[in-house]
Amino acid sequence: METQISREDLEQITAGIRQKYSRVADSPEGHFKYPTGRAGLEALKYDTTLTAKLPDEVAASYCGVGNPFSLGAVRRGDAVLDIGCGAGVDTILAAMMTGPDGKVVGVDIVPEMLQRAEANLKRMDLRHVTFQAATGEHLPFPDGHFDVVISNGVINLVPDKDAAMREILRVLKVGGRLMVADQVMAGGTPKSLKDRLTNWFQ
Repeated sequence: METQISREDLEQITAGIRQKYSRVADSPEGHFKYPTGRAGLEALKYDTTLTAKLPDEVAASYCGVGNPFSLGAVRRGDAVLDIGCGAGVDTILAAMMTGPDGKVVGVDIVPEMLQRAEANLKRMDLRHVTFQAATGEHLPFPDGHFDVVISNGVINLVPDKDAAMREILRVLKVGGRLMVADQVMAGGTPKSLKDRLTNWFQ
């Protein structure tokens, strides 16, 4: 089985992700088999006391494979990092949990998604949230910076998962929490590297 991913392969993966998710930034509806929008938040059992406070335009941009907050608490005053924040719905919900004494950062590689996240943030009265461009393999933060790292349906897209996990553990404080909702492949991967690359971001 071919296993080596070249620089050109990485560029193909990144271009495919950006192409797909630039369209998702307009609306996630119809792009995924898993729940999206406000119905998705309800189906995945997000805290309704928080989701009820989301404007319809913000809730409509939600897309995720699960509910990372079902795995543990985000506490008042926590510093939280959202890897692959997309339109920023989980980031915004985390900020509602931390309160103004916390700090929440969302990172993504798709410019259109970051633009949608910024637009969603402007609809909320939250001053302790920022969004920036970054990959999971290279997080531009100091060691031990965050109490919680969350991610929703993104780690599976990262080409170098070992590097991403090293970075996550580096930026987490001692005793910090990693809360990930994601997809795994059942039944094995295609033997052809070309086939794997073609379907990487589907």
